Amino acid sequence: MADSRDRSLLRRSVRDVVALLGGHSHLRLNAAFAELGMPTVPEEGTKAERLERSFAQVTDSDLPLLASRILAAGQGSPPQRFRIEDALWAESAPPEIPARIRRELARSLDLDAMTPSESRFMAMLSQYWVLGSELGPVLDAFFGSQGPSIKGDIEQHVFRNPGDWTAEDLFEHLGAFEAGDARFARFLEAIVSADVLLDEPAQRLLVDTINEHVRSAAVELRETGTEGGYPRFTLVSTRLAGNGKPKNIIFASLTKPDIRFKNAMDNDIEIVGDPDNQLVYDRPIPDHGLRWRDLQAWWQDTQKIQDDAEAKASLYKRLHRCLPENSPGQRNLFGAYHHVLGDRVHDLPVLLPEVWLHWDPRTVRERGPQALLRSRMDFLLEVDGSQHYTRDEGRRPDTAKYAKMVAADRDLKLRKYEVFRFGHDELEEARDAQVLMEQFLPALFQRFEISAGTA
Repeated sequence: MADSRDRSLLRRSVRDVVALLGGHSHLRLNAAFAELGMPTVPEEGTKAERLERSFAQVTDSDLPLLASRILAAGQGSPPQRFRIEDALWAESAPPEIPARIRRELARSLDLDAMTPSESRFMAMLSQYWVLGSELGPVLDAFFGSQGPSIKGDIEQHVFRNPGDWTAEDLFEHLGAFEAGDARFARFLEAIVSADVLLDEPAQRLLVDTINEHVRSAAVELRETGTEGGYPRFTLVSTRLAGNGKPKNIIFASLTKPDIRFKNAMDNDIEIVGDPDNQLVYDRPIPDHGLRWRDLQAWWQDTQKIQDDAEAKASLYKRLHRCLPENSPGQRNLFGAYHHVLGDRVHDLPVLLPEVWLHWDPRTVRERGPQALLRSRMDFLLEVDGSQHYTRDEGRRPDTAKYAKMVAADRDLKLRKYEVFRFGHDELEEARDAQVLMEQFLPALFQRFEISAGTA
């Protein structure tokens, strides 16, 4: 299918930089074209005519690649490169962040907390904003010192005389309130990155402040990986359908979930039955896995709970509620996990009860021998009651049932799942479960090199 997008703005922006190739000699011009992947042309006519003939042969579908090569080569002035970036980034349809939200956000930011390192902060700003005039060296010579520039103003009013400017003043001088949505989004990602803040608590505090404002525009900064051991945050849409690559975790279900796909290609699911019957975590899973704080942040957003303590308590209560009354071992394991870890659980892997590993819309009776009998896991830490290997309400051993269970375990291990099994009798008493977890959890976390703050 032909690309029908309007790339007239990108073409004009790229043409301005391509025109600079006219500084080469006729002999060198084709080599300069080749370096950017542009067509070579005969040495006929003026250099301007040759430039135009070569550039005219660049199709709209090839234009983004040429633009990317220009950016990678560092060609053009900062304003020219930024115009190309804006045109390229606009093609990804970035979510809109209105000027009012930007200004309210800027007013809430503590500029001192954002700028612990002048060199790091200024290096970051230079990647996204025009900080000085192209005539800077000429003006410096004329004034006998550094001439006027935004860079000089920032150094004076932010670093040499802290308190002169607020974050709103800085945003105003940078042009952040009028910038394209994609540039503003990348700017927010940059100011919370480890390139600027070498302090994880400071990163997270700034992220929380930003999210308080931008969530009203249906976007938020989410942790999407790590850089040098520090969290990396990306501005993403909070609308599931536009999230790009959703990964759903269906858990905490009281009975079999009643769900259907709204969009099978995007894995976009819809709860058909009682939405309180199950929980569906629909955010990207960070590289470090899902921690309690990730789950609590999602819970606070979906349940619209402002108070952290209230959110933590209500989430724990909701997870505990799904555990079977007739399985004290499961309930004791869940309680012991949280009791042993205490406040550290915030930064450690979350224990999700009743996770659906597979889901089949038909019943076992309807599906017959092809049924997914291991459709739901009790825990990632599996609790084995007698129902796993007996029949007739535990009165008779069932070797066939046991064989299916161990076959499913082999399948899980081949797919790189780790299964840790506990006999129900080990966990039947709450105190026994606590003692067991006190021994098991440190060994588990050591085995997988998990620690609070880096889990």
